[in-house]
Amino acid sequence: MERNFIVVMVILLAVLLTGCSSKAADNAESFISTVEAINIPDGVKVIGLGEATHGNVEFQELKKDVFESLIKQENVRVFVIEGDFGGGQQINDFILNGTGTAEEAVNTLDYAIYKTEQMVNLVQWMHDYNAIANEEEKLYFYGNDMQRYDYSKKGVLDFYQTVNENAFKNYESKLEHVSNENMRELTTDQLNDINQTVEEIIQDLQSNEAAYIEKTNKEAHSLALQYAQIMRQRTQLFLNEKDYMQLRDEYLAQNLQWIMEFETARGNEKVFFNGHNGHVEKTSASLAGYKSMGHYLDEQYGEAYFAIGTDFTKSKFQSKNGSGERKDYKVKNNNDLTDAFSKVESNIFYVDFEKAGESEVLKDIISKKQKMANIGDDFRYWYKFLKMFYTIEMVPNEAYDGVIIVKEATPTSVNE
Repeated sequence: MERNFIVVMVILLAVLLTGCSSKAADNAESFISTVEAINIPDGVKVIGLGEATHGNVEFQELKKDVFESLIKQENVRVFVIEGDFGGGQQINDFILNGTGTAEEAVNTLDYAIYKTEQMVNLVQWMHDYNAIANEEEKLYFYGNDMQRYDYSKKGVLDFYQTVNENAFKNYESKLEHVSNENMRELTTDQLNDINQTVEEIIQDLQSNEAAYIEKTNKEAHSLALQYAQIMRQRTQLFLNEKDYMQLRDEYLAQNLQWIMEFETARGNEKVFFNGHNGHVEKTSASLAGYKSMGHYLDEQYGEAYFAIGTDFTKSKFQSKNGSGERKDYKVKNNNDLTDAFSKVESNIFYVDFEKAGESEVLKDIISKKQKMANIGDDFRYWYKFLKMFYTIEMVPNEAYDGVIIVKEATPTSVNE
């Protein structure tokens, strides 16, 4: 009984603290801009946009809004999403060649969070843009995640069918049981066999590089090798589940670097990445204790990596409820940073931290730890009572270079 009383009191205290708000900053309007007017410093090569939740319309629409601004202002042509690499290539095929429909292309990512009207609209818009763009101005789409097999397997086998029919038959047979549908049922022995086969493929692709390029081209060979690397990464995640989160962000960073190098060779020297706040931020602030993708990118690119986070004041968002069902949840997130801009009339606006640093009040806020929104695709009703379940405590101007604040966010609707 005493223990239950303590739990209730802790939750009540948390509710009271969650509702506390700080003072609005004077002249806050002078330190914000529209999303369309985001200023990216010279020398930046990778622009990351985080999203505070995967289940809000506004954060999904920001993918297009920010990317469109970067196309116009920064000549960015490459969009990378926290999604399956192989599926991303199917979207790329659609936006370049019109294969299938936008909705079919989005579905190849096999991530429910992206099966939304906003994501389909983004992909259709990229297709329509490319339909009238010059070759040098065309847009490209990638995923840098490795949590699926199907389309990376298809990419490898399609390449072998062109360059080496015997190898194609051999690897098709060895990988027959490898699919998204049954990948979580694979035994450790089966996973080790898959790992060995993929290592053989990588070795073969590297050893026969010149011969295979002669039959295709350098880009096709490089892409086939990357498909194989993705399959290796997926298998390693299963074989090292205790280090899953750590490995995944390390792989996300490696794959983004591969995309950068691949596209730089084409003449596209800047890349836009969109994913969860926890992957974009530079300080590995998550309580889960893993090194974030953004941390790796910060080490790799330094000032050439520009990270934009997102936060909200109120959010009604959609998420899985732990039983596979999708539900809408409501939370509030009052911290010194969002409260400082509480009198701003716009629902969505950008705060550049370099400019905000010109205000002593704002400089003090962005250089101290704040509990910033960070919600994945898994939530429970009672999480809303404890901010540690839907925020990460971080120093804003160390984690990000700026933040987009959405005062009130509305839920997406997943088309499953």
